[in-house]
Amino acid sequence: MTTDTKALLPIAQRAVAIAHELVCTRVPQTISFKGHRDMVTEVDLAVEHAVRDFLAKETPEIGFLGEEEGPVIREGSGLMWALDPIDGTANFMHGIPLCGISLGLVDGDRSILGVIDLPFLDMLYAAVDGDGATCNGHPIEASKTTDLDAAIVAIGDYAVGIDAEEKNRVRIPLNHQLAARVQRVRMYGSAAVDLAWVAEGKTDACIMLSNNPWDTAAGVTIAREAGALVTDASGRSHTMRSGATIAAAPAVLAQVIAVLNEAGA
Repeated sequence: MTTDTKALLPIAQRAVAIAHELVCTRVPQTISFKGHRDMVTEVDLAVEHAVRDFLAKETPEIGFLGEEEGPVIREGSGLMWALDPIDGTANFMHGIPLCGISLGLVDGDRSILGVIDLPFLDMLYAAVDGDGATCNGHPIEASKTTDLDAAIVAIGDYAVGIDAEEKNRVRIPLNHQLAARVQRVRMYGSAAVDLAWVAEGKTDACIMLSNNPWDTAAGVTIAREAGALVTDASGRSHTMRSGATIAAAPAVLAQVIAVLNEAGA
C-alpha cells in the first residue's frame, strides 16, 4: 500500500484536538491501578476510546495501538497509530501541567509521523518524516549545545511495578553520573514533554531507559525532524524495538552515551 504520510497529518491533528477537548474539560474522578503505583483514570480511557473510534473511521486501513487497551490490528498497510491518551497521568491527576497527548504513526519499526499536544501549556508539536518539525505551526530545531557541562538533560521516571527495584538500580547510578557532569538534571514525568522539548531546544538531551511505542512514537519523529539525534542506549539508530530512547543535540550525543556506559546503562 502506498501512503501519503503528509496527508495523514491533518487527520492526526484532528484526532488530537478531540483528545484536547476531553482532557481540558474533565477532572479525573475515578482512578484505577494497572500495577503497583501505575494509574489510569476515566479521562485516559475516554480519550483513548474517542481517538480510536475517530481514526477507525478516518483511516480504517491503519492499525491502532493504545496504551490502555492494546492493539487493533489491520491487515495489509503495515502502518499503526500509537497513542498515549495522557502521557504523564500522575502529573495530570495532581494538577501539574506537564502532561500531553501523544499520537504517532509507525511503519514497521520506524515512527514516521508525530503529534504531541501539551494542552495546559498551549503547545502543539507536529512532524512528518522528511518534512521538519513545528510547534504551534512555527519551525523548531534542536539545540546547538556542544558541551555536556552546559546541557540540561531530562531523565525518564523511575520504574514502578514489576521489577521496579531491579530497573532502578541502573537509574540511580545514572543520576549520580549526570549530576556530576551536566548543568542541570530534570525529571518532567512525561516522555512527550521530554522529546518535544529536546526537539524545541529547551532541553539538550533526554534519557529514557524504556521504549513503549505509545510513549515514544510521536516524540521520536518530532525530535528527529527538528535535528536531534535519536538512538538506543548504545548509540544505534532508534527503532520501536529499541530498549531505550535517547534524544540529544547532535554535538552532545556521544557524551551522553559515554555517561550511560559509565553508569552501566
